[in-house]
Amino acid sequence: MGTRITEHPILGEPKKGKLVHFTYDGQKLQGYEGEPIAVALKAAGIMIHRYTKKEHTPRGIFCAIGRCTDCVMVVDGVPNVRTCVTPLKEGMKIQTQYGVSAEPFENQK
Repeated sequence: MGTRITEHPILGEPKKGKLVHFTYDGQKLQGYEGEPIAVALKAAGIMIHRYTKKEHTPRGIFCAIGRCTDCVMVVDGVPNVRTCVTPLKEGMKIQTQYGVSAEPFENQK
């Protein structure tokens, strides 16, 4: 498990949920139940969440408060899920988003 904030100057010590398992692009990972999906991915060293439809450029966490769409991913088959504000749950299937799909651009028709 990667590095996480252990004490915040304003919020204090974060309360961790139980350790859960999830997949990211088929890779088995762990995180804490209830933490934002983006936090679990960042702790695992994953910085790219999606690729833009037009330019195919990578995007990841930007605002981290659910206002932009840079962190959207396909979660349990649903595209455009804002991972910075969506709580992690046991068994989630999280996939990199390519445009509005979990299929890499070269596989899209």
